Amino acid sequence: MTVPLPPLPPTADDAYRPGGRSMADIADTEHRQLLGLADQVTDQRLSPERRREVAEVLTAAISRHLSAEEQYLLPAARAALPECAERVDRELAADAALLGALKALGGPDDPALADVAARVRRHVEAVSALITPLREVATDAELIRLGNRWEIAEEAAPTRPHPGTPATPPWNRVVEPALGVVDKVRDAVTGRRTYLADLKRDAGD
Repeated sequence: MTVPLPPLPPTADDAYRPGGRSMADIADTEHRQLLGLADQVTDQRLSPERRREVAEVLTAAISRHLSAEEQYLLPAARAALPECAERVDRELAADAALLGALKALGGPDDPALADVAARVRRHVEAVSALITPLREVATDAELIRLGNRWEIAEEAAPTRPHPGTPATPPWNRVVEPALGVVDKVRDAVTGRRTYLADLKRDAGD
């Protein structure tokens, strides 16, 4: 698989397996979390305040997830699965549309939340369909190395939607961390929730 990764350190073991989590496993886990948040944000049994909090976390989670996905998963799929190039292009366009929908959201009663939730579900289905063949052609070591870079990318990623920024390497790997710094400062100043753990803590879990 032709993926632009730094070389591994020299080793005499041809079966060397780097430490870390597979990118495919990370994406699957985050997809389940996004689906859970999408269900909550449209659950009218929750109070408007709670749905507002969920919307904050969903927005941040999607922003981080798409940033890492566009930096590593989609380029890997394009390189390893040439027959899926058009599908990758469609996902990039869908990502931009999802970020645009997030950016346009109003309060917790905004009817557009249902559209956002539907876009999240479509995203999970479409990208999961790319992950399955990627698992078949990529080695465990390659997926783990990509997973390590995914996690680094997410730590530096924006927590707010920026649909107009570059969505492909190398420029997204330059621009996204800079936007992430600005977003995190704004989050700290406003006390905005950005992680699932924030919701669990608020709920007293």
